[in-house]
Amino acid sequence: MPIAALSRLDSFPRKPLAFLPTPLLPAPSLREALGPDAPPILMKMDDWTGFALGGNKVRKLEFYLGGEHGQADALITCGGPQSNHCRVTAATAAQLRMECVLVVHGHPPEPPTGNALLMKIFGAEVRVVDGREDRAPAMEEVAGELAATGKKAVVIPLGASTPLGALGYVRAAVEIDRQMTERGGWPAGKTWVFISSSSCGTLAGLALGFSILGRENVRLVGVSPDVSEEEIHAVSTEIALGAADLLGWDGGLIPDLVTADEGFVGEGYGVPNQASGEATTFFGRNAGVVLDPVYTSKAGAGFLHWIRAGKIPPGDTALFWHTGGAPALFT
Repeated sequence: MPIAALSRLDSFPRKPLAFLPTPLLPAPSLREALGPDAPPILMKMDDWTGFALGGNKVRKLEFYLGGEHGQADALITCGGPQSNHCRVTAATAAQLRMECVLVVHGHPPEPPTGNALLMKIFGAEVRVVDGREDRAPAMEEVAGELAATGKKAVVIPLGASTPLGALGYVRAAVEIDRQMTERGGWPAGKTWVFISSSSCGTLAGLALGFSILGRENVRLVGVSPDVSEEEIHAVSTEIALGAADLLGWDGGLIPDLVTADEGFVGEGYGVPNQASGEATTFFGRNAGVVLDPVYTSKAGAGFLHWIRAGKIPPGDTALFWHTGGAPALFT
């Protein structure tokens, strides 16, 4: 059964964009800075996926742009004014010589900075709506406008966090499994994987991938930058099971694989707090790793808290999965 599901994964059309595999690195200096009781630490560097300044969205878009979607005339997606997903989608459209329309809630800064500047450089049209609930209807409206001129558009939901997009992180689970094998095998005990989780497609793909691989020695901790723990569990499970249907996998998900942590949201999405700021400084000074102020700094805060609080059992390993987002530093 796992072989059949993974064979189907390999058969899905994919537009190669990312520089893969991304590095899996030990972080002895980070561990040393955390003290003698800290577990061994690894980092999976998906900020190094490369294309359009990298990040986790690149893996998802590879599956969206495979097959017939890659023959469309335009890409339409949505996000915030500083969306990483919008940035990578705009770059993909530019490379494939497609039009790109981005529906964002809230006005980008003027003059544009960070991801908003990159969207402009990549030639995307940005349409502004008032709230998050206005994005989906606005995307459908744009698709209708393009269809009326004879153009075919692909509408990509927020973050490409759908069963199809999640296949990028099923593939990432297979990738890190191979890297662990090349290192001599998974560490003894359990490996606790920390990852930023908002639209939940990345978390869902990893949950399904490790379930297919039978990796009961893995635990995933989705650290929220904005949504509740209940939403993380519900949405990641829904997306993972949808991706399982695409792969013909009926083996379910490993019980207790996913833990959600909303303890580092602070005042809300995109608003730094003391813990996220301390994590940014700690990772920078002790590992030379750049965290972004929206996603990975809060995931980093959760990661540091779990280690300092002794929530990772002795003999286990902590792994920080870096999902990118550095352009947000320059806003």
